[in-house]
Amino acid sequence: MRFISERRLDDGILEREFTLGEIPGTLWTPESAAPVPLILMAHNNGLPKGEPRLVARARHSASYGYAVASIDAPGCGDRPRSAADEQARADLRRAMRAGEPADGIFESFIGPLVEKAVPEWQTTLDALLALPEIGGPVGYSGWTAVGIRLAVAEPRIAAAGFFAGGYVPHAQREEARQVTIPLLLLLQWDDEGNPRQRALDLFDSFGTKEKTLHANMGGHTGTPWFEVDDGNRFFGRHLT
Repeated sequence: MRFISERRLDDGILEREFTLGEIPGTLWTPESAAPVPLILMAHNNGLPKGEPRLVARARHSASYGYAVASIDAPGCGDRPRSAADEQARADLRRAMRAGEPADGIFESFIGPLVEKAVPEWQTTLDALLALPEIGGPVGYSGWTAVGIRLAVAEPRIAAAGFFAGGYVPHAQREEARQVTIPLLLLLQWDDEGNPRQRALDLFDSFGTKEKTLHANMGGHTGTPWFEVDDGNRFFGRHLT
């Protein structure tokens, strides 16, 4: 892991950009004399780590006393995109503009992205836990499809908060039964891109005995800010 920039923000949070091989990432850490728990934060469907909504959530969680890290998934952010990536994105935009079903396109795009992203998150986790300022335990917040696979494959993840607004491939819907860690699922009741019943069925599928569903009125980007505070309190019960 190589840190390539750092700045101290007005709220005392240290924001550092890093690279880990080909993986670009950002780490936010609070001022603390002791090692702090870690939250891995991923935006739905591979949006970049610099997405303002993600950055705001990350800084807020860091203010609660967590180290927070985000990386760009393969083909996302400033990372190069393959011809297949570009075609899938173009097909997706065309289908959504035309109001056509897009599940098949999402499946062909998101499924391979999960397969590539999860090993990179595990590599990043190895490097982060080697830093003296980070002590664990580890939580995960955000992109549901990656989070399901990571929760199943990675025993160091102690709790997870998922956003129901991203497409979840069939493979991860099946894997949801193997998720046994404490879980918080956020659902926007009127999410135009995510059928409500599919999200409710996914919640029912999770194998954990400790799962909570928070549903709020509104569309895809309308999640109330108080859910960020509730999410941090959720992690406070399981990471401290």
